[in-house]
Amino acid sequence: MPIVSDISFDLTTIWAFIIAFAVLVYVVLDGFDLGIGILFAAERERDDRDVMMNSVAPVWDGNETWLVLGGGGLFAAFPLAYSIALPALYAPLIAMLLALVFRGVAFEFRWKAKTGRWLWDYAFIAGSTLAAFAQGVALGALLQGVEVNEAQRAYAGGWWDWLSPFSIFVGIAVVVGYMLLGATWLVMKTSGPLQERMRTRAWHLGIATVIFIGSVSIWSPMLQDGYFARWFEGWHVLWAVAVAAVVLALAWFLFRALHVHRHDHWPFLSALGLFVVSFIGLGLTMYPYIIPTEITIYEAAAPRASQIFMLVGAGVLIPVILGYTAYAYYVFRGKIDVDTGYH
Repeated sequence: MPIVSDISFDLTTIWAFIIAFAVLVYVVLDGFDLGIGILFAAERERDDRDVMMNSVAPVWDGNETWLVLGGGGLFAAFPLAYSIALPALYAPLIAMLLALVFRGVAFEFRWKAKTGRWLWDYAFIAGSTLAAFAQGVALGALLQGVEVNEAQRAYAGGWWDWLSPFSIFVGIAVVVGYMLLGATWLVMKTSGPLQERMRTRAWHLGIATVIFIGSVSIWSPMLQDGYFARWFEGWHVLWAVAVAAVVLALAWFLFRALHVHRHDHWPFLSALGLFVVSFIGLGLTMYPYIIPTEITIYEAAAPRASQIFMLVGAGVLIPVILGYTAYAYYVFRGKIDVDTGYH
């Protein structure tokens, strides 16, 4: 029996890591994609907008694979958490999915439209902005806590519980962060005046993103007693100091890469680093809860046999997705312009 218990614990932790990994990959891959859509509003020239869209055209529609993997994995591996979180977040999640669909339609129709291209441009901007904002709102609503009926193990809150100053603030923070990813991606993929404008925008967005990271990091421990203890009681304060130091180091590297060394690739990698470190901090804040601070990953886990069965499929599927994703980015590496495409 002790051996079985150990294996069950390991499987639960592995599945929590798989879902977290899928969500993280979605955020960093679709983040710059959505950020470009939001930045569309600041560019008026048709050629510049064409270049911006073409920079992500070969890869954008594969990013939602990771979103499906994360959502499907949550449903299969942690069904109790899925049944509680989904009703609590219906409104922002439905808004996000509708925005992603509308944005995808706008992406395709824009190239075919002759007289109404401006309409699809606005649809692309609106879909990208709403999707990013809804993701942040859902994250903020989950972090602030979900009311759970202990007897029925079900969501006990109301339709509007997700709406709060904190969730709105996190929604805006995600929009700004995605814009930073989009700007640094375009610094890496473009040249000339468009690149220089994005370099300047990335500088300002980098400052805003660091401020938002700091603000959320200070605000979130005040939401739950468990969060505060995790970061600021006893030796745990060392975690807070370490994460803050890494964020500041990445920010310093980002700004130097943008305007001192004027690198093309390092600003984007630095921005990705800020997202990865923030995501790790989020994981440390929530662990071992999957519904803060009500349901742990062990309480929400599917039966051991189900976890093993799904792990076999995930062991085959995830390397395949990683492989074709990496290959797509490799094939379409390099700069892009309106006349010659990739070169």
